Amino acid sequence: MSLELRINGEDRTVDAGTIMELLRSEGVDDTARFVAVAVNGAVAPRADWTTRSLGNGDDVEIVNPVSGG
Repeated sequence: MSLELRINGEDRTVDAGTIMELLRSEGVDDTARFVAVAVNGAVAPRADWTTRSLGNGDDVEIVNPVSGG
């Protein structure tokens, strides 16, 4: 299932139907402590990542802190 999404400000076509599928396709460690996701400006609770469906045109922000300085 291909979707047109805006991910962190970039328009992309992805094969993901849920937040969890999107994170995995983007190579984001979904078990990492400080990962956060917002869809259309609303924070998505981690408990909903496996069931929260994404739709064409959704604006997704993935915050994944990186160590270093």
